[in-house]
Amino acid sequence: MANNTTAYAGTSGVAKFDVGGSATVIASVISFTLTNTGDVIETSSMGATARTFVPGLTNATTSLSLYFVDGDSAQAALQSAPGAAAATIELYPSGTSTGQKLSGEMIVTSFEVSAANDGAVTAEVAGQITGALTVANL
Repeated sequence: MANNTTAYAGTSGVAKFDVGGSATVIASVISFTLTNTGDVIETSSMGATARTFVPGLTNATTSLSLYFVDGDSAQAALQSAPGAAAATIELYPSGTSTGQKLSGEMIVTSFEVSAANDGAVTAEVAGQITGALTVANL
């Protein structure tokens, strides 16, 4: 297991999506974001002078920014995924041989393509992790 001891370089990041049962590298990723949050449940009772809480459910969401490549199988799978069953997403912030692998079953909630006459065609993907997020050290 090789963990980074300094700051990660974002240029080493890798994102993979399930294509036919195989985790496939997504072409031309510009950036990705994973947000993992936890609910809190208030347990304060009448007469208390301070609020009290207990942990609740967790929730993870993802977003990816891509240069649109219509010949890429992983991008094609993401494009057709809204409304489909959950599929595996794997995010490697510092590459596939060091740091962490963040993964889960993602329901793709949107795939948006943008084109402008003064820039590259891009795509934005948003997803909801269903179940627990898995964090593994590489």
